[in-house]
Amino acid sequence: MEHDFWHQRWRNNEIGFHEIEGSYLLKSYFESLELSSAPRIFVPLCGKTRDIAWLLDRGVEVVANELNENAVIALFSELDVEPIVKPHGVFTQYSAPKLCVFVGDFFALNSVDIGALDGVYDRAAIVALPQSLRDKYTAHLLHITNYAQQLLVTFDYDQSLLAGPPFSVTADEVQRHYSAYYTVKQLYRDRIDGGFKGQKKVFDAVYLLQK
Repeated sequence: MEHDFWHQRWRNNEIGFHEIEGSYLLKSYFESLELSSAPRIFVPLCGKTRDIAWLLDRGVEVVANELNENAVIALFSELDVEPIVKPHGVFTQYSAPKLCVFVGDFFALNSVDIGALDGVYDRAAIVALPQSLRDKYTAHLLHITNYAQQLLVTFDYDQSLLAGPPFSVTADEVQRHYSAYYTVKQLYRDRIDGGFKGQKKVFDAVYLLQK
């Protein structure tokens, strides 16, 4: 999936995966993570998610990555925060107290960029990527985050009936990507009320991944 695809989606405001009020699943299951008194969480492919505001309100330091700069500009605007903007290697870095977002290609990030973490929150990253990229994504995420625990939110449905993104990521696939490194615990799975994109039988699920 090329970068131009996502830039076009943002230009056309085709961001149905964006939840205006943030994720109720994050609010319900965030406490499942084992966190320090001053937690630091990585949010990959963050868009302009309202989940970041929710995390900041709870004293969490957030480091994030997003390909599209307009999404990051919108994120800070909605937070009503004026960012400090500066180059950081191949990235543009937007920062404010307890928030740092690297604008650019996720696969160019390294562990020095990310720094030490308490965990990862993946709500819209793995499901945004086609099958051909998910192996590469999960391997790189594990490497740059030093195998930090994760709270992972996915969708699953009959992929033959509906083109992504968001793509279907089943429980079996989560196990395939992560069970060699984590204990994988499914905390939740239920049908989405009303489905999406004309399909009724769509589920969302939450997984806790811990060493």
